[in-house]
Formats: sequence, C-alpha cells, structure tokens
Amino acid sequence: MRVVTFGEIMMRLNPEGYLRFLQADKFEVSFAGAEANVAVSLANYGIDVAFATKLPTHEIAQSAINSLRRYGVDTSKIIRGGERVGIYFVEKGASQRASKVIYDRADSSIALAKKEDFNWDTIFEGADWFHFTGITPALGGDLPEICIDACQSAKKHGLVVSCDLNYRKKLWSREEAGKCMSRLMPYVDVCIANEEDAKDVFGIEAPDTDINSGKLNYEGYTNVAEQISARFGCKKVAITLRSSISATDNNWAGMIYSEGKAYFSNTYRIHIVDRVGGGDSFVGGLIYSQLMEFDDQKAINFAVAASCLKHTIEHDFNLVTVDEVLALAGGSSSGRVQR
Repeated sequence: MRVVTFGEIMMRLNPEGYLRFLQADKFEVSFAGAEANVAVSLANYGIDVAFATKLPTHEIAQSAINSLRRYGVDTSKIIRGGERVGIYFVEKGASQRASKVIYDRADSSIALAKKEDFNWDTIFEGADWFHFTGITPALGGDLPEICIDACQSAKKHGLVVSCDLNYRKKLWSREEAGKCMSRLMPYVDVCIANEEDAKDVFGIEAPDTDINSGKLNYEGYTNVAEQISARFGCKKVAITLRSSISATDNNWAGMIYSEGKAYFSNTYRIHIVDRVGGGDSFVGGLIYSQLMEFDDQKAINFAVAASCLKHTIEHDFNLVTVDEVLALAGGSSSGRVQR
C-alpha cells in the first residue's frame, strides 16, 4: 500500500525546555508540518509513503528533506524552487500557562507554488491513499486550486482521500475556510477533525460542550459526524476529543463514525511532554488502521493510543512502532521500564 501526503514542511524553532521566548538565547531546530508529520508516522509503521511539497534548492531546504529521508519517507515528489522555507516558533506551555505558536511562513516556496508545478498523474502513480489538511489551502495563492486538482486526480486514479480540517485562525477566517473546504470535501472519503474544527469551518457544533472548561459531550460529537457525513458524503468521520485540564495534563480520546454508528476509544490521562503534532499522530494511526483493515473499534483505539504516545515525545514527529501502539491500546499503560 502506498500513501501520498501533500503540504508544507517548516523549520521549527523552540527554546530549550520550558523557557519562554523572552528568555531564550538559543533555539532547538527541527522540521515539521501537518502532512509531513503524518508521513513520518506512516513510514515508522512500515508503510510506503511519499511527501509532496515545494522547497528551495538551498541547504536549509535540503535539511528539511533529509529529516524526512531519515525515517524512510520518499522525497522524490518534492518540487524544488522558490526562495524560502517557512518557519514556526513554539513556546511550550506548562500548568496554567498555554503553549504558544508564532508563524513566519509568508512567501514560502509552497505558498507561492503554481498549479503547473505539480503533475498529479505522475505523483499518484502506484498510490492507494492521498492525505492533505485544511492548512494547505489556507496558505492562499494557487493552493486552493492545487488542492482541487490533487483531489480530482486522486479520485480519477481510484485513491482514498483523507483530510484533516485543521482550522488555523492565523491563516484564514472562518468564512474563507468554510467556502474553500466546502469545495474540497465532496472528494473526501475520510474526514478528521478536532473538537472545534467542525464548528469553526462548517458551523456544526456539539451541544453541551465547553472545551475551555474541559467539558465535552462525547455523544454530541456523534451528531457532528452525522452532519458532516450527510452534507459531504464522507464514508468515515473521525474526531479527537481533548479535555484540557491544564497545558501539562489532558484527557485524550477519540471517536470514529462509520455506516451510521459511532465508536469511542478509551480515555487516557496524559502528562504532556510536547503537544504539537498530537493531532497529526492521530491521523497517522487512523490511516494505518484503515490500510490494515482494522475494524472500526480497533481503528479508533489504535489512532488514539498512537497519539497518546506522541504527547510524550519531543518535537512533532511520532517516533513509535506498531507494537508499542498495540501494547498501549491493549491496556499496557503503566509505563514500567521495558527490560
């Protein structure tokens, strides 16, 4: 089975440990982006996966490519050109102080990409699955139309298409997101969202829920998934369910809606090492579970367990194995030393 993901990979810069931006005199460097994070997860699970984007020809861009190659991601579909790699800064939160992200990604190579840069018939050769997120069209320029082209080609070639709504208010308004994503969603077989995305993008809200207080009405998300499925024809809808006790401690669960029925995972109480990339690790686990033809209950259990483990790992990539995920999903959650 072969998967193609498409989006932006950026340089991530964060102060050491829990230092604030104002305290930092040096920054740790890594590379990440929603679709790149998913690609690394799948590669670590043994899936043949390629990442498509556009990057400059200079050494910083090559470092980004090398970070993907290190974990076995096929980078041959990356187009070279443009002037810059996008950057984002992460300040890790702790206790009642929230994490903070600052973007410096305007005019990156992918943001200025043109439709003619991507030959989707060639990119999708031999592929079975295509994944993108709402972040990619939110970068503007030609990217909404590029995503339309990609989805149309994917369907022509018989690929399953998945999309994580991933609404980012720093990139576009709710109105812009709703208009664009409503054009893309009819091509999507598997839709993924968090607690807020459906409300922010489509105005579909779970009743009796207050994410800021940590109160989630899990059953209300069944109705959210039903509405998404009915409006756009998605075969499956998966939603992550995060109850934030503090920046450091969360309750974490998920659900998948399929063929008129909702399946919920166990709820994990997680003590967070690094939250960024948590949703992407859920997507990676979900796609893997679908490729392996897990039943819906096992699929949501696997995806949530994978993401639970990611929250314990520094930086965005989820560097866990299938066996580690299956062990946690099967109830091995004590954290005892493995000898």
